[in-house]
Amino acid sequence: MRKIEFDEISKTVQSLCVAACHELPADVLEALELAARRESNPRAARILAQLVENAHIASQERIPLCQDTGLAVVFVEQGTEVEIAPAGPGRQTLVEAVHEGVRAGYEAGYLRKSVVADPLNTRTNTGTNTPAVIHLSVVPGDKLKLSVMAKGGGCENKSQFRMFRPTADREQIADWVVEVVRRAGADACPPFVVGVGIGGNFELSCLLGKRSLLRKLGDRHPDAFYAQMERDLRERINALGIGPQGLGGDTTALDVLIETSPCHIASLPVAVNIECHSHRHKTAVL
Repeated sequence: MRKIEFDEISKTVQSLCVAACHELPADVLEALELAARRESNPRAARILAQLVENAHIASQERIPLCQDTGLAVVFVEQGTEVEIAPAGPGRQTLVEAVHEGVRAGYEAGYLRKSVVADPLNTRTNTGTNTPAVIHLSVVPGDKLKLSVMAKGGGCENKSQFRMFRPTADREQIADWVVEVVRRAGADACPPFVVGVGIGGNFELSCLLGKRSLLRKLGDRHPDAFYAQMERDLRERINALGIGPQGLGGDTTALDVLIETSPCHIASLPVAVNIECHSHRHKTAVL
């Protein structure tokens, strides 16, 4: 059994929070640069170039890519041979280490705290950007993989779920996904990365859509059927003409990423998780 110190986990999460909010992933930056070169609409091309410039400034000057520094969504893969070494009262568990890291990261990075303790009544800000949303899975091995996604409210608000009849076909699903993106429009800050979860059940399909956003842009689904569906959806979404910031153009989606899971014979759950152009996530393996 391999022990990983509580403090090592919290400090890693802290650094991931800061890095995610200041440094656009290389694949996202490359996708924006490519879109700017290919864009036929001059205004859209200028906006894309500005997004690229913004990313460079944020990285160089250590300032947030966006004023909405997001809700911290943390995906944790804990190896079966990993044990967490406690650090004292209140600093015992993996979940506590993640929350401590998020608190420290949002403080050290001068990042906006955007979490309210009560969702409907008082809506008082926690002042720490915690609690984070943590998705924990147990995997073989002696490693601990931590992925932090800073998920902005504007794009998250335009995400949707639908339970289709099991008789629904590929085109019906695709039509709905495209319609969800069309309705999101300028409000969700295009160009988007569109995560789609198909299968599982009510909650798992939404998790699949969110988890798909951790994939590298351009990496296709291993099943040829869904890989082609990803390509076709991206083409259809870009044909909407919404364009960067909703002002028209060829680039409405940088990519569409699909994740799937087995489901009940009577169900066909589908979720769309929309991510804006400021697609902020970082991963570390301990």
